[in-house]
Amino acid sequence: MIEMSIDSIRGGLMNSQFVVILKEKMADRYLPIWIGPAEANAIAIKLRGDTLPRPLTHDLLRLIIDALGASVDSIIVCDLKNDTFYAKIILNVDGEQMEIDSRPSDALALAVRSDVTIYADESVLDKASILLDKETGKPIIDEKDLEAEGKGRKISDEELKRLSAFRDFIDNLDLDDFDKRKS
Repeated sequence: MIEMSIDSIRGGLMNSQFVVILKEKMADRYLPIWIGPAEANAIAIKLRGDTLPRPLTHDLLRLIIDALGASVDSIIVCDLKNDTFYAKIILNVDGEQMEIDSRPSDALALAVRSDVTIYADESVLDKASILLDKETGKPIIDEKDLEAEGKGRKISDEELKRLSAFRDFIDNLDLDDFDKRKS
């Protein structure tokens, strides 16, 4: 497992699509994960330190976990299948650990409320992480890496077309403040 932190949340002004950018703690790999607007808002509210008069859903979930005598230990972005990320919430319950299946967006919203460590499985980073050019802040896309990810085969035009939405979104991100923590 690789320790990660939430680097930023980015949104498209025209299409209401959001991406949370996780950054590897000890390296320069970034993991972009598409999330919904409600989850993006829930994460951003906590990262900004905003307080609300009533609990949001993820606040309520943490309160319920606490009231039942359990605690959140960590969250893990554990898998990527068919362009869908999977996560687990690791709970401490009566001295034992319990794994709960979760969407990454919900797990991350709970993680920031519980101040716990965020991990990503190495296999997920191998499949979906990006590197950024230190001068331009733009993603580094190496055709050799694309071929290697295809297990030695050339990426088909259909696969490139399917991934083009991700590439276009990432290429158009405003990365000027990538180094600024929003917590």
